[in-house]
Amino acid sequence: MSEIGELLEDAALDAAVMAWVQDGAEVRGLLSEVGNVAFEAVRPVRQFPAYRGLRNFPGLYYAASLDAHVGFESWLERDHAMLLDFDPAVTAFSSQPFWLAWEVGGRRRQHAPDFFARRMDGGAWVIDCRPEKRVDERSAEAFEFTRRACQRLGWGYRLVGEIDAARVGNLRWLAGYRHKRHGQARSLAAAVMAAFTLPAPLTRQAAEVGDPLEVLPVVFHLLWRGELSADLSRPFSEHTIVCRAGR
Repeated sequence: MSEIGELLEDAALDAAVMAWVQDGAEVRGLLSEVGNVAFEAVRPVRQFPAYRGLRNFPGLYYAASLDAHVGFESWLERDHAMLLDFDPAVTAFSSQPFWLAWEVGGRRRQHAPDFFARRMDGGAWVIDCRPEKRVDERSAEAFEFTRRACQRLGWGYRLVGEIDAARVGNLRWLAGYRHKRHGQARSLAAAVMAAFTLPAPLTRQAAEVGDPLEVLPVVFHLLWRGELSADLSRPFSEHTIVCRAGR
């Protein structure tokens, strides 16, 4: 980028405005004014419409880490919402958290990122979900300006695409057991943790604890919570090695 181009973009960043929903009303602020806003707790700035003939697949994902639903506009976004829900370094997240509006070369633009995630260390990530083959010139410009706005605020920015098939398949399976009800039998959970103190095959070791129909949901719940661990890069099977986290 030329020096003039950089000056123009810096000026655009200085004048850029964020808009978000707080207590049911829209609030606006310059980039310099929004650094302390808890965007992980805001409502979406736009709706998630569903109607006959719609080409994408919107919906609501139940985030166990939030005990709340988070909206998504595509299955790709749903998978990344699931990944945020699974990530122990993420304490809270929201979807469609704000509008970012700016002007460059007389053209007015605005963009609403897909997710805002607050990290355990207090930092933040802004996330857009788009397969690489679907990133055209216009969207690439919006993503790059969003990245620079995040950089100005001290936030991280990620443009993410498809998740590895084996990993996302495993996460979808574990997500079926993410609700806390699967871990409420504490004596059984304790027995499972004791059984997997050392690495052992999933089904065989679960059967040693008790009826697999009762034990396996607890194992999957503890895997989701990160108290047990397994190699998520390979599809789960009865022979998958499971152990206590950190072993």
